[in-house]
Amino acid sequence: MPGSVAAAIRSALLTADPCRKVMAARAVARDWRLGRLEWAFDAAMPDVPARPERPELLSPGRMPKRRKGGSERGRIALWHALAHIEFVAIDLALDMAGRFGGEMGQAFVGDFLAVAADEAMHFAILQRHLRRFGSTYGALPAHDGLWEAAYETRHDVAARLAVVPMVLEARGLDVTPATLARVQAAGDLAGTRILQRILDDEIRHVRIGTTHFVAHCQNEGKTAEIRWKELVNQYFRGRVKPPFNDSARLAAGLSREFYGAIACP
Repeated sequence: MPGSVAAAIRSALLTADPCRKVMAARAVARDWRLGRLEWAFDAAMPDVPARPERPELLSPGRMPKRRKGGSERGRIALWHALAHIEFVAIDLALDMAGRFGGEMGQAFVGDFLAVAADEAMHFAILQRHLRRFGSTYGALPAHDGLWEAAYETRHDVAARLAVVPMVLEARGLDVTPATLARVQAAGDLAGTRILQRILDDEIRHVRIGTTHFVAHCQNEGKTAEIRWKELVNQYFRGRVKPPFNDSARLAAGLSREFYGAIACP
């Protein structure tokens, strides 16, 4: 008998070692795609995934300021921060599939397990890039607040979709082009290719989240743009603020009708 998809996802979430988590996320996505996992949600998702001993996780107020100069130390800090975002993103996608897949269906599970595999690949190539600078993931402290949105929305798939793909990941669409330009100007061609690959993938990830959110709202008889604003105002503690990468957001299904009315000046 094959194991259940929920048990496989839970096991990956409870894998702390970064290299093993990458392999576990890829394995779950592959086994699901090949029909090796039973459609059963018989295992609860942990409220907090396992974390490695390093990096040290700090609250936002305790994080050291990252200088924007072109020093070696500054470049390492940039790539380390990006690697941490992608590492947490693996768990965000896994948890989405494992926590809400039973109610949302097989296409939903397949989509977010594929996202988890992408995030695992992103982390792996960022880790490899860090090593080119003589560093590694865990060498610097990292932000402890990235999982907070997942925890706060653990009871409601609409809230999770509204906040994680459609706010947090969409923000990545806004800020990555400027980072890419700085990396390109510094002559880091490998880093430029990595960021372009991540940006292209993240447009698709945001589109996946938006598509499932809109379909869920339609099934509930609600207007997606209005419901999104309600959920963001209720669950997102930050601000939705410009500048926006409108073209990338539109490619991801996020028109100005969603975020224009609540954007902060």
